[in-house]
Amino acid sequence: MARKHPWVSALFLAPVTLAFLLIMVIPFVLGIYYSFTDFNGVRSVLTLVGIDNYRSMFADVTFLHSFLLTVQYTVINIVLVNVVAFLLSLLVTSEVPGRNFLRSGFFVPNLIGGIVLGYLWQFVFNNVLTGIGRDLGIAWLSRSFIGDSGTVIWALSFVTTWQYAGYIMLIYVAAIQGIPANLMEAASVDGASYPQRVYKILMPMMASAFTITTFLTLTTSFKQFDLNFVLTNGGPASLFMGRASRSSQLLALNIYNTALASNRWGEAQARAVVFFLTLVAVSLVQVWINKRREVEM
Repeated sequence: MARKHPWVSALFLAPVTLAFLLIMVIPFVLGIYYSFTDFNGVRSVLTLVGIDNYRSMFADVTFLHSFLLTVQYTVINIVLVNVVAFLLSLLVTSEVPGRNFLRSGFFVPNLIGGIVLGYLWQFVFNNVLTGIGRDLGIAWLSRSFIGDSGTVIWALSFVTTWQYAGYIMLIYVAAIQGIPANLMEAASVDGASYPQRVYKILMPMMASAFTITTFLTLTTSFKQFDLNFVLTNGGPASLFMGRASRSSQLLALNIYNTALASNRWGEAQARAVVFFLTLVAVSLVQVWINKRREVEM
């Protein structure tokens, strides 16, 4: 058997390694550097400003508001998406007629891009639902949910759940199908009700699936941009700490607006660095907690 030379493996890995360096590593390092400069997207001669961008970032009320909104939106999504996806997985793994058709139907919204989805639901919220509310004389339905600062985050979370629950459902379905059916049958023979079988047998044996789905939902929600940009564009206006702000501007959209709308690219990069570090820290803590629960279960 011919001996493999290390340079052969290196040659095959070179294209992927080069692409990773050009697309991920180098832009990341440059981004950290730009966060300490007065870069505005045009200026070629940069001046180091130290941590001034980070100071101004934490002094900006709109950034703090966006950060808190992102946390709120992420928590709502983690609960809604996983609860709905888990219930759907129980439905499509039961003996209900047409369960394969239902699986496909629940997954289809995940195939729609965020831009198209945003325009679709913008029309639904602004025209369809408000029209129904006016025709039926229902006051709370005649107002657009994305035009009210008190309901816009919930409307955004509803659309995310509608789109993403079908994808998370498939992970739960795979986990359920990996559990021996005789365990559930034995528990049923012993007199355990269906909710008891789900809570005492099914859920503990799906612990690893819950770790994966919680991680995916957390990271996807925290990084939300396209749907937020198209559906609400951060609006409507609201007050936060006595200052004008946007009631649905999530952190990714705040970074985008800081860079492109205000031409404060250096400060936007500082916000992106904080965004990245926060997401990494929260994700690691979440996975660590879930892994511990897996052992306990």
